[in-house]
Amino acid sequence: MKIYNTLTKKKEEFIPLEEGKVKMYVCGPTVYNYIHIGNARPIIIFDTVRRYFEYKGYDVNFVSNFTDVDDKIIKKAIDEGKTAAEISERYIREFNKDVEGLNVEPATRNPKATEEIDGMVEMIAALIEKGHAYEKNGTVYFRTRSFPDYGKLSKKNIDDLEAGIRIAVNEDKEDPMDFVLWKPKKEGEPFWESPWSEGRPGWHIECSVMSKKYLGEEIDIHAGGEDLIFPHHENEIAQSEACNGKEFARYWMHNGFLNIDNKKMSKSTGNFFTVRDISQSYDLQVLRFFMLSAHYRSPINFNRDLMEASKNALDRIQTAAANLEHLIDTAGKIECEMVSGLSTGGSQALSKEEEELLKESAKLQEKFEAAMEDDFNTADAVSAIFELVKLSNTYGTKESSPAFLKELLDRITLLCGVLGIKALKKEELLDEEIEQLIKERQEARKQKDFKRSDEIRNLLLEKGILLEDTREGVRWKRA
Repeated sequence: MKIYNTLTKKKEEFIPLEEGKVKMYVCGPTVYNYIHIGNARPIIIFDTVRRYFEYKGYDVNFVSNFTDVDDKIIKKAIDEGKTAAEISERYIREFNKDVEGLNVEPATRNPKATEEIDGMVEMIAALIEKGHAYEKNGTVYFRTRSFPDYGKLSKKNIDDLEAGIRIAVNEDKEDPMDFVLWKPKKEGEPFWESPWSEGRPGWHIECSVMSKKYLGEEIDIHAGGEDLIFPHHENEIAQSEACNGKEFARYWMHNGFLNIDNKKMSKSTGNFFTVRDISQSYDLQVLRFFMLSAHYRSPINFNRDLMEASKNALDRIQTAAANLEHLIDTAGKIECEMVSGLSTGGSQALSKEEEELLKESAKLQEKFEAAMEDDFNTADAVSAIFELVKLSNTYGTKESSPAFLKELLDRITLLCGVLGIKALKKEELLDEEIEQLIKERQEARKQKDFKRSDEIRNLLLEKGILLEDTREGVRWKRA
């Protein structure tokens, strides 16, 4: 398995620290609002990475944090007359609703920053003791130049950074590039006790501490959006390696940016969408499918046309799976009739043609795996699924053996499941009115009253029910 490592700027063979296990940390959200679709991309991408490792038999310890104390959280709390804790807890609940809709597997742990303060104080004290940090007027700073490898992830030179970036004058800092580990409280802010002041931690220290506590001093994969490479992940490396004296993470993975209609997403320009916004127009499975339609390191452009295309593409997969399920169910009923003596014959075994076709389907599964093994190329993996769908649509018929149909369906659902895509929708019950309309339409067709039949079809469409007249009879689905 090859992974593109941001640290080395090349694809590398994945070799875990411990055989059969993966320790993976993904930077989580700052919980002050609903997550937007830019936040959704790394959530979906690295959930898919985790799922593939599990598919390959790895035991994955997957940790993703909540930043539940932050300037934005505090501002929202003040604006609403709430506590910061009330704001963060509200949006953690909303986050969980959204990721459930995106079919994201629960993390092994979702630690909260406010519950890990003691560990942050301990790490900061250790950095001071080792000469990598210093205190001034209640604020603790990381001494950036004390870590010779600073810039190795982002490939930035510290002298160039200092010369090229406008940094506000701060007389307390020894060096303009030093960054905050602990800061004193301001009036009305939540705070915690520390040897230096009543205050709270800086942002960067959180992940270093939580990763160490729940995964150990060395981990396999650290991941997040491209925007986190500098300064957040760069600072995490400096803190962790200066404190622990060990390599922090073997592999660094970062997803590309998401644009809206080829422009950067921004509230000020009105092209800003939360996951909750999208859920009003689309099943969130469509959003997940859309995100996986491009390679994770490539930038991706979001617009309504592309979402419609993703909806239609996902519908093709789900329709193929539903047809196979229907054929299997029909074949099962026929077998029951045979056993009860209502028909003659026996259950069908695989024909030679079916055996060959299943070999082809197995090759498509290998093609899917090859795509995923090549730095998690989900775009090519999806293409392999569509080839499998085409095979099933062409050769899966009511004359096919149940064993053949079932193996095709199992393979489609398995590979879709690796991507977090539900090939089979949960059955949705029609209410009595719609059931009656479908029966009335069937009767109208028998009576050759095609005008009434068309009227009912249109009425059902208005209610969100799309009818399909197939060889196996009338089928329906949500439009």
